[in-house]
Amino acid sequence: MPGNIMGRAFRVGLVLLLALWGMGSISLVCFASGDKAAAHSDKEDRVPDVEVRRSPINTTPIQMNVDRVIVPVTVTDPFDRIVTGLGENNFEVFDDKVRQKILSFATEDAPISVGMIFDTSGSMSDKIQKSKEAALEFFKTSNPEDVFMLISFSNRPYLVSAFTDNYENILDRMLFVKAGGRTSLLDAIYLGLSRMKKTETSRKALLVISDGGDNHSRYTERDIKRAVKESDVQIYAIGVFEALRDRDRTPEEAAGPSLLSELATISGGRMFSVEDPSELPDIAEKISIQLRNQYVIGYKPSNLVRDGNWRRIRVKLHPPRGLPPLQVYSRTGYYAPTQ
Repeated sequence: MPGNIMGRAFRVGLVLLLALWGMGSISLVCFASGDKAAAHSDKEDRVPDVEVRRSPINTTPIQMNVDRVIVPVTVTDPFDRIVTGLGENNFEVFDDKVRQKILSFATEDAPISVGMIFDTSGSMSDKIQKSKEAALEFFKTSNPEDVFMLISFSNRPYLVSAFTDNYENILDRMLFVKAGGRTSLLDAIYLGLSRMKKTETSRKALLVISDGGDNHSRYTERDIKRAVKESDVQIYAIGVFEALRDRDRTPEEAAGPSLLSELATISGGRMFSVEDPSELPDIAEKISIQLRNQYVIGYKPSNLVRDGNWRRIRVKLHPPRGLPPLQVYSRTGYYAPTQ
């Protein structure tokens, strides 16, 4: 009997010892994982700080499959006309300065998801009608399998229409869009990039129609540039700017053209400046034609290290003899996966 009691006591003591040791392990893991509350364990009576902040740009920052990189390429002549008829042998692709073997090459008009980011701030009041006409011209040249989304923005972005293959519905909703308020351009682009993740097409683009000059966004230029780099979305922008001699601009409006141009360049798209609103429909039609006459190049990166680093892409063109100097537009790079 005494032996049984001693044995029970030993086992109970051992269980308590293991439990206490386990509690210590859990506390250590919580602290090591970055729990700020554990870091202030010596001030348990202190009310923890609460930081209100915008949601992270991307909880999964890797958008590119390391096994295949797809690069849409636009080629134009000195008169900004689309150049078609080139072959795979006319292109070279470099990934971090290393030439890559092209595995796929296509020129067909594949379906594309297009998100229109439509500025309805107060500064667009005298341009809103021509901007609507520009949207119509853009839709007219669409592929029947394309899908479209509309986001308007002034004080905040607003999803007017989720993706649909019936652009007439979007045009009907645009009839009720009116100009007024401030300009949350960056927030609208972020919303557009987020919604693009839900599409299934291999080609994606945002068309931004705005006079630039963000003055009411939560996200910063740095945030949005990072988000654009992490996405596989091309950005085309129509910057509707007043003639230089007539401009009485705020610092935000003065930065508008360079902001739109930089975002477009990073993504492999383009920015068109328009001073006369009557030119908007023609420019929109031009963008639509360019989107549907691209060369789509695919390659497997020779560097398969999943380090999450930014890798630069350069597309080099070898045009046939006799052609004038040509301009190449393509995305500038991608983030490698981390896992």
